Amino acid sequence: MEVINAIGRRKEAVARIYLSEGSGNITINKRELAQYFPAATLQYIVKQPLNTIGVADNYDIKVNLYGGGFKGQAEAVRLAIARALVKIDAESKPALKAEGFMTRDSRVVERKKPGRPKARKRFQFSKR
Repeated sequence: MEVINAIGRRKEAVARIYLSEGSGNITINKRELAQYFPAATLQYIVKQPLNTIGVADNYDIKVNLYGGGFKGQAEAVRLAIARALVKIDAESKPALKAEGFMTRDSRVVERKKPGRPKARKRFQFSKR
């Protein structure tokens, strides 16, 4: 099997992954998954598509990841892995889509408006 590549985005995070047959190693920016994401919940988010199909130990994944915060980065990797798995086996798409892993979450930070301290917050109103 040749190397499959895919891209995933979430907020400002961009993940480019290279998926190949192997023993289940996930390397993010030349570091192990547990070292890059010490929190167990973020490791769980990254592995969700693999565990849904049951192929967690079949593929090695190399990830180039930049931008965003740790939660956005983990969800960007999840989307990229799901897209790569569908490239390998199209029959796995319904299972991944049912879990919501195939959808790009388009929510991003709303821009700050002029005359306001934040996007929607207003300065304190003074009647007199």
